[in-house]
Amino acid sequence: MKKEIIINSSLHEVRVALMEEGEVVELLVERTDSKRIVGNVYKGKVTSVKPGLQAAFIDIGLERAGFLHASDLEHDDEEEENGGRGRSRFRRVPDIGSVLKTGDDIIVQVTKEPISSKGPRLTADISLPGRYLVMMPKGRHIGVSRKIEDRKERGRLKQILQDSRPEKGAFIIRTAATVASDQAIEADVKYLSNLFTAIDENNREATAPALIHEDVGMVVGLIRDIFKEDTSRLIIDDQGDFDRLSKYIKTFAPELRNRVQRYKGDLPIFDQFEIEAEIRKTLDKRVWMKKGGYLIIEQTEALVSIDVNTGRFTGRRNQEETIFQTNLLAAKEVARQLRLRDLGGIIVIDFIDMENENNRKRLFNEMRNHLKNDRARHKVFQVSGLGLIEMSRQRVRPSLESQLSNDCPYCTGVGKVLSMETMSSKIERLIHRIAIVTKETRLQIQANPVLALYMLEERPEQFRELCRSFNIELNVLDDPTLHVEEFRVVSLDSGKDLIAEFEKKTQRGGRR
Repeated sequence: MKKEIIINSSLHEVRVALMEEGEVVELLVERTDSKRIVGNVYKGKVTSVKPGLQAAFIDIGLERAGFLHASDLEHDDEEEENGGRGRSRFRRVPDIGSVLKTGDDIIVQVTKEPISSKGPRLTADISLPGRYLVMMPKGRHIGVSRKIEDRKERGRLKQILQDSRPEKGAFIIRTAATVASDQAIEADVKYLSNLFTAIDENNREATAPALIHEDVGMVVGLIRDIFKEDTSRLIIDDQGDFDRLSKYIKTFAPELRNRVQRYKGDLPIFDQFEIEAEIRKTLDKRVWMKKGGYLIIEQTEALVSIDVNTGRFTGRRNQEETIFQTNLLAAKEVARQLRLRDLGGIIVIDFIDMENENNRKRLFNEMRNHLKNDRARHKVFQVSGLGLIEMSRQRVRPSLESQLSNDCPYCTGVGKVLSMETMSSKIERLIHRIAIVTKETRLQIQANPVLALYMLEERPEQFRELCRSFNIELNVLDDPTLHVEEFRVVSLDSGKDLIAEFEKKTQRGGRR
């Protein structure tokens, strides 16, 4: 399978698209004013202990206190073979009231971002990922990823770790270690051991609540976790980030350095790879599939529901075969949409009901097969008598929809409008494209007063940089008649609608 990573970096946000066989399967967005905190380690202070919930709330210096369950207090030191943090089914959970009391200091790590009204999920069992290993300072065992199936290779990796490990700390050997040399694994052990020593020193010096270790940024974290031998190339459009990535890869994954490329095309990188159009579709409830079938995706507070419909697909044989073929196409598209939209929690997929039991089993196997590449933990249940497949999927951060949009002020949250940050970035990218394609040098943005004020007061540097980069004159005019998501870009010289002009020219000479 051909895998690619496409990175678009700008002043205010970084967007990373993962592509498989030319299709976008994951999209990650990180903005300078809302960086992810999963993986960060804090010295926190216990604000309350709830014995009835077997949980405590910890102040780590954020707006909302973090949630720590008793099962996340201690490390399970049984040997783990799944490359993750597994727990024994019969593991004893300590009484949280006997371990913590209000006012205690405790080192915790964020495992889940704050979502909606909930604070971050925390663990006291710290986990420090490297390129080839994961270190858990509280443990002592050695685990190996189940994806490493060769017994000889498993033995080799364990022996290297036994010879080079420090006195303290459990280690999980990651799948990427199969291509690593002895020296590379030993270097990872040393790096992770030094990292924990630094965290321990920061903890002794800090006063709670305090951040004592910040995980690597989204881009480097992504490279650390998924940029492997099966990725054909990584393309990035920012020179500074390209240099930093090249330096990181030269140190930690030198075998992949020739696969990192600096994008130098004229069109913005996400336009070149047709990713912008895919991003727009992620906010649509209706997702069209090949042959005319479609999905309806609804996100609620409790769960995500996905409805499968045949639509215009009529098939060539009998009704059962038409339904079965639609369901098979839907299984593939559902798996992609779960990753692309980063949907988590309880998910119910309403496939079209089939009478043939063998078809139901084949559909279940097809669904599981398409989810094999999903990095989020998930569990899929058999097709029910009503034609439903129920599943759960790990939710680490808010879904893509909640990152790209706000509740609509016009319909009190029933619908969605793009956030000011997203609209401003959208206008920035459009100006970028218009300047390249139309060659206009004097432009005016006409926007709703709320959006116009946001651009002038919150993003002035962004648009000044655009003017410098393309040697253009740009001003903003508010227009109360425009919806908050509507805007116009016109030429100050001719009065032409430059959006229409741009679309006309790109339709005539569009290219991938």
